[in-house]
Amino acid sequence: MARLILKSPYLKCDGGNSVSGYLRYIGTRERVELLPDDRPPTRKQEQLVRKLTKDFPEAKELGEYLDYESKPTKANASAFITRALEENWPAVQQSDGYMKYIATRPRAERLGDHGLFGDEDGVNLEQAMDELDHYTGNIWTHIISLKREDAARLGYDNARAWQNLLRANRNDIAAAMNISPGNFRWYAAYHDEGDHPHVHMMAWSTMPSEAYLTREGIHKIKSQLTNQIFRQEMLHTYEQKSQSRDELVWKARRAIRRLTREMAQSICSAPEIEQKMEQLAGQLEVVKGKKSYGYLPKSVKKTVDEVVDKLEELPVVQACYDQWYTLQNEVDSYYHDKPREKKKLSQEKEFRQIKNAVIQEAERIRLGEITFEDANLAGHDEAEQVRGESDACWKLRQIIRDESLSLADRDEVAEELERLAERGDTHAQYLMGQLYRDGPLLIPDIQKEKHWLTQAAKRNLPEAQYALGKLLLSDDPEVREPDEGIRWLKEAAAQGNSWAAYRLGKEYLTGEVLTKDTSKVVDWFTQSAEADDQYAQYMLGKLYLTGQGVTHDQTKAMVWFSRSAAQGNQYAQFFLERQNDLRPPSVMLAATRLLYHMSRIFEDRSLPHSSGGLHVDRKLRRKIQEKKIAMGHKPDDHAEEQNQGGMIMGGM
Repeated sequence: MARLILKSPYLKCDGGNSVSGYLRYIGTRERVELLPDDRPPTRKQEQLVRKLTKDFPEAKELGEYLDYESKPTKANASAFITRALEENWPAVQQSDGYMKYIATRPRAERLGDHGLFGDEDGVNLEQAMDELDHYTGNIWTHIISLKREDAARLGYDNARAWQNLLRANRNDIAAAMNISPGNFRWYAAYHDEGDHPHVHMMAWSTMPSEAYLTREGIHKIKSQLTNQIFRQEMLHTYEQKSQSRDELVWKARRAIRRLTREMAQSICSAPEIEQKMEQLAGQLEVVKGKKSYGYLPKSVKKTVDEVVDKLEELPVVQACYDQWYTLQNEVDSYYHDKPREKKKLSQEKEFRQIKNAVIQEAERIRLGEITFEDANLAGHDEAEQVRGESDACWKLRQIIRDESLSLADRDEVAEELERLAERGDTHAQYLMGQLYRDGPLLIPDIQKEKHWLTQAAKRNLPEAQYALGKLLLSDDPEVREPDEGIRWLKEAAAQGNSWAAYRLGKEYLTGEVLTKDTSKVVDWFTQSAEADDQYAQYMLGKLYLTGQGVTHDQTKAMVWFSRSAAQGNQYAQFFLERQNDLRPPSVMLAATRLLYHMSRIFEDRSLPHSSGGLHVDRKLRRKIQEKKIAMGHKPDDHAEEQNQGGMIMGGM
């Protein structure tokens, strides 16, 4: 598999080290002749290989050594010896034996007197060495190599290609080394070596105290160069131009999407996870300060990790993790020769978010918070047709909703609907507000949405009052007016709108907009539940089960759960089936809620983030989606490109 290797040691310029000598060496050493035959290594080469591997054991990890070990030829021995000497230059220059070997090696073909290149054409070797002799900071000696077949296939088997690459990316390399572009100095030389042609690049800053290179910086340099060298092949992966890769990536992504939806919609009973979550809640009771994973004591972190490991044992999580690992390896193969190690989910840095989700849910248990499992509420809280709708509005709505008609025809009808709304038709005004909110026929416009919903609400249409109340309670700063939102919800509830009553119960329970008032919570939920709202019935069941705002009454709780379950509420059914083993709802739903969090994290990573990878960020995805909606597509036409729908497990 194609890959780029980058090593970035540094040399200290303190007067005792011949840094300029290293520059001369990389610029003037011979280009090793590529031998077509399998002549065995000389005795001197064999001795030197043994000495190098004894003095520098890590040299055995070099690709050149692996080539020599599998096929001990004169060419492979020479390639390994050269690379091992270069990798360990600071120690090598202190050894008379090694320096004597270097001094007696023949010089072969070079680009002129030497092979150095930099920002400018025609590097003066003596001046460059003198500059280094008077330098007092650190010099980084990057070694960048490719496999022979990759270098040949991609056109990086010559000095000119590497010169152009490094010049084009010199500012990015400087940034990774924390060097201002104007202060960045570098020289490089291409060594056409055996099966591993490579470039030596010496880099430093004219301000010695400015430069420093971290592991992350090395990672950025490698990513930048890899993306440039392998760009076309990587685009094959992301754009699915290769059929085999298309199948792998597409199938993996589809499998992840399917599994995450399954996770998000699952209700999970996992006693071991519930037990661990109760344990964690108890541990958090005595934790002072910030309750985030990085700030927790080791014993508490251990419990968090154990919860995540238990989650990994759930079949749906295990299957999703396997798919993610496969897909990630496909991209990582450009950066690493070996497949990435498959770690426990709790140790995989890509999924660190789940640890804080575990802590968050344990805190809910500790505080006895009530959550809202109103998964599909957004799709069911507004009727398709409102009572009392005028005949004219009804006819226009039928045409607008008919997707078999052309977009142009439906657009003309939307204009006619707007004229009807302007003439004062309440239901047309309400429908215009919905169209400006949801699309896809009209481009979403929150101000026009507010305008038309307000017109219909003022005409006493409860459905419009409820929709307007939700809009004014939203987080959008353009329209957020919480007090007005509550007022319109109360207007709608007074006219019997059960959804408005349910929302008011939630607002009094959370205390985010209204002052918490458990008696009003029960009143509003009861009004909604009596009107057969399954979510209000479910919430009343939980309140009676926990005794929050009402006297604890398991019998009444089961009555309300039964009424809710009869309407298809799977959470109410969950509690009914476990009425002989009831514990706090937050504990019983802990695994379910964690599965939901897990699904979102997997969803975010369904297209793996490579080491500097090519990916479309959320803002760009949103812009693309808005553009497609404006062109007439439905919001869910491109489900593969969007975040999943499904359950929204609201919290307090």
